[in-house]
Amino acid sequence: MKLYVLSIFCLAILCCCPAWGQKQRGKATFYSRRATGARAASGERIHHDSLTCAHRSHPFGTMLRVTNLGNGRQVDVRVTDRGPYGRGKIIDLSYAAAKEIGLVAQGVGMVEVEVIDNSNPKFPLKMKEKVGLPEIDLEQMPVQYRLTEDWKPKKSAPKIHKKRPKGDKASHEHKK
Repeated sequence: MKLYVLSIFCLAILCCCPAWGQKQRGKATFYSRRATGARAASGERIHHDSLTCAHRSHPFGTMLRVTNLGNGRQVDVRVTDRGPYGRGKIIDLSYAAAKEIGLVAQGVGMVEVEVIDNSNPKFPLKMKEKVGLPEIDLEQMPVQYRLTEDWKPKKSAPKIHKKRPKGDKASHEHKK
């Protein structure tokens, strides 16, 4: 029973995750020019002139080579988004990438996708130089504060009501 569960688990991993040397074949589509300015899953803004793509499983920043099987043209793109989730589709290209391999006129085309560089993905962003943490002084201050006294309401001076003098103009107008 354990062997059966282990073999199903291994088979599921092999089917769901592409091997890094493996080539994938399937349908490719492309983003509309109207998608420019929208945010991709990586947080980066989509632009129709950039050579980017959406892939379901490759890490963000992975460089892929996409070959149009109809005409043999190739383009290198960077993964910045997730998708496509349509049946049979394996990659969504930016408008510029689709135009470079001649996919714009077709709309959907058969392509082959292979990883060309996964050694240093750009996402998550890695800083070139190490940035140290700031030093924080956690020593207590010499003055001690008593917060409970600050919470208590302060007593105010009693209000004194002053009577108006008898010759006050306002009191005469009121009597009229």
